[in-house]
Amino acid sequence: MGPSLQLERCATGIEGLDNILGGGIPRGNMVLVAGSVGTGKTTLSLEFLVRGAERGERSLFISVTEASAKLIQNLSTFEFFRTELVDQGSLVFVDLPVIYERLGLSNEELNPEEIGILIRTIRDLVRTLGVRRLVLDSLTSVCYRIHKDEQIRDFMLRLGEELKEAGCTSLLVSEIGPNPGRYSLHGVEEAIVDGVVLLWNARRMGDILRVVQVVKMRGAAHSRAQYVMELTPIGILMAPHLKGGREGGA
Repeated sequence: MGPSLQLERCATGIEGLDNILGGGIPRGNMVLVAGSVGTGKTTLSLEFLVRGAERGERSLFISVTEASAKLIQNLSTFEFFRTELVDQGSLVFVDLPVIYERLGLSNEELNPEEIGILIRTIRDLVRTLGVRRLVLDSLTSVCYRIHKDEQIRDFMLRLGEELKEAGCTSLLVSEIGPNPGRYSLHGVEEAIVDGVVLLWNARRMGDILRVVQVVKMRGAAHSRAQYVMELTPIGILMAPHLKGGREGGA
């Protein structure tokens, strides 16, 4: 890969995050969006896709646990979302349980052959639709059906290679506890991805704040500072986290 391709950025469209990353996520990177419940992981990931669809980049949301119809309904409360993006096929939602059913992947634990089938199915979706941005929500839920660390590592390496080859930038949502010692369920996931964006809730003078920090991002010099993230009708707004009077944290 030449220097020009290495420098190409996928602007998230979230101004504060793009500033932290010096213009966006390096194109083709696979990034873990890690945090506990209620930290804004799904909202951040959805805005990343919506902003991409607005730029003419076909965007795909693969939902593991929540029905697409409900996600679209939730998105409708934000002013930055337009239903035409879905109607026109710029923003595509796919429910993974439906894919599991169609592929006959009914076993509680996926074997290596079934993991391969799942990777090829996602690859074919990305290639057929010409997807440039992808969100998997959540990686944690998929890994519940893989179990073994070495198979999780293999799944992520192979998926990452396929997505990078297709020029697709991806966010994988990772659910972690409120006091994380690591950024994923098994601990192997964060070692394989190109980037980690960590979200958590912090208390300050009686208020609960959403805080975001870019822990790592291959191919980008980035700030590791902590930022307060606010979910507003016009999208995510971010400001430096002033730590005075703060209790708790990451």
